[in-house]
Amino acid sequence: MSFSISLPDGSKKDFESALSVADLAKSIASSLAKAAVAGKVDGEIKPLDFVLDQDCEVAIITDKDAEGLAVLRDSAAFVFEAVAHKHFAGLRFGTSSAQDDGFYVDTDKDETQISVSELPELEKAMGKAIKAGQAIEHVQLAKSELAEIFKDDPFKLDLLKQEADPVDAYKLGDFVDFGFKALVANTGKIKHFKLLSVAGAYWQGKSSNPMLQRIFGTAFFKEKDLEADLKRRAEIKERDHRTIGRDLDLFFVDPKVGAGLPYWMPKGATIRRVIERYIIDKEVGDGYQHVYTPVLMNLDAYKTSGHWQHYRDDMFPPMDMGDGEMLELRPMNCPSHIQIYKHHIRSYRELPIRIAELGMMHRYEKSGALSGLQRVREMTLNDGHTFVALDQVQEEFAKILKLIMDVYKDFDITDYYFRLSYRDPKNTDKYFANDEMWERSQSMLKGAMDDLGLDYVEAEGEAAFYGPKLDIQTKTALGNDETMSTIQLDFMLPERFGLTYVGEDGQEHRPVMIHRGIVGTMERFIAYLTEIYKGAFPTWLAPEQVNIIPVNLDAHGDYAKKVKEELVKQGFRAEVDFRNEKLGYKIREAQTQKVPYTLVLGDDEMKSGQVNVRKYGQENSEAMPFGQFLVELTDDVKSYSREK
Repeated sequence: MSFSISLPDGSKKDFESALSVADLAKSIASSLAKAAVAGKVDGEIKPLDFVLDQDCEVAIITDKDAEGLAVLRDSAAFVFEAVAHKHFAGLRFGTSSAQDDGFYVDTDKDETQISVSELPELEKAMGKAIKAGQAIEHVQLAKSELAEIFKDDPFKLDLLKQEADPVDAYKLGDFVDFGFKALVANTGKIKHFKLLSVAGAYWQGKSSNPMLQRIFGTAFFKEKDLEADLKRRAEIKERDHRTIGRDLDLFFVDPKVGAGLPYWMPKGATIRRVIERYIIDKEVGDGYQHVYTPVLMNLDAYKTSGHWQHYRDDMFPPMDMGDGEMLELRPMNCPSHIQIYKHHIRSYRELPIRIAELGMMHRYEKSGALSGLQRVREMTLNDGHTFVALDQVQEEFAKILKLIMDVYKDFDITDYYFRLSYRDPKNTDKYFANDEMWERSQSMLKGAMDDLGLDYVEAEGEAAFYGPKLDIQTKTALGNDETMSTIQLDFMLPERFGLTYVGEDGQEHRPVMIHRGIVGTMERFIAYLTEIYKGAFPTWLAPEQVNIIPVNLDAHGDYAKKVKEELVKQGFRAEVDFRNEKLGYKIREAQTQKVPYTLVLGDDEMKSGQVNVRKYGQENSEAMPFGQFLVELTDDVKSYSREK
């Protein structure tokens, strides 16, 4: 038997032997910069004592390798299991997994599940086990033997069915578990770890299965890496739109009255209203006709469009009206806008016809996928559809892209890239079956981007079922890649719905339909902005732009009311703090609520007609005439709070 081994220093050695990996590791110990974490045989991670019985490529995995971190985190998950098993009698285990972001262990126990308040105690117990430097032993056990060990754990028995006999397992003292590729040989190697949080998770991801408790943690080889990761997580938590939304009272979601259905509080509704008015004005100025269409439509329309066939699992069940009519909560707005187009005979002289709507849609997201405003079941899409002649496609595409870029400038969105999304040529079943249409539309989209001189990446398999698209991918404040805007070419729906226009020749012609979304759904866009701004919305978007604090409610209250009245008259959003609290507390509260401007009004201000202005995030304040403040505030809002 022959095999070659890759060493940590980048060199390779060839062997003609039947040595086990463990023996091999000993024979080349002098070549290892550090003790091996595990082995890798033909690309698959294996324990160091895995027996080689055929020709193969072998690599020693150390703490320098990405795979080494996965082994370490699997090992930390295993030690957590051992400690938790000892701590909670009858504890059952589901899946354990190392990830790029750490590890998790699914658990289940009678009565109450493991709570976040119990994590410090479990973490302390893990620390003791790790400090003791206990051996983690790799063993092979018969399935029948493991079945006896886990006879009271239905989840492990379910996982055991997927294993080959005998099963690779690991032991720590008298605790045994399986499902890990390779673990460190000794708990002492797990030096820097942290248990992070708990969450619910359906067994095997199915909502019809029991809900388990998922324990999240992480582990690193170096303390500095753990500290950096925890700092990063703290930043993410601080930016989480769900936390900010609660603290600033922007919105809430209550599963008791409807999971995935956000309730917009007055402040959150104000932000949304400002954005919606901005978008409508922007689109109307660009030639769009704004419409309102029902959220219900006959199911036959979605069968014609293909949405029922392709997205049925993501749609709510149809409603049988009892008279043969089946109504469906719409998951998309395009069939609705098609009806607007079809309502009149169209001429080539009208094209392009641009129809837009802030259209409410409903999608049946699984409960486990719901998250704040980012994943919801009811959403309002900044949607638009343009109907054009074939020779107008490229010009209209450029016009839509310019509109998107103008909007990005006003919202100060700068971290994005372009992605051309094509169908997957190896898996065409999920797409509209027309090769000629796909070749034509993909070529047109690519040509439009090339003519504009824009850089882009190409992604097969990301197209809509009816056509290719340009996706504009942004980076969220939490580091996630997210589609913000999209432009999609569609030759299919005009064909299926029989759309026509009368051409210059007096004959009927088929238009091309362009789907576009400028900022996606209001829900996801506001979640994005909340995290980007960290809740400190620029003045033009802030739900409360000016907070007015009279030093003495009796002496200065009337002046505060007059200042507010004038601000509101000028179109600004201002409030007077009439609470019977100390001045310092009110000023700090205004900062906590991230109000752009705080005006403190006392004797001097009232006598001179001035205001004392403190900007959010600044320690110092400045006294100025009220008229001057109005000018500065007006400029701030009109410039979309951009630096001059």
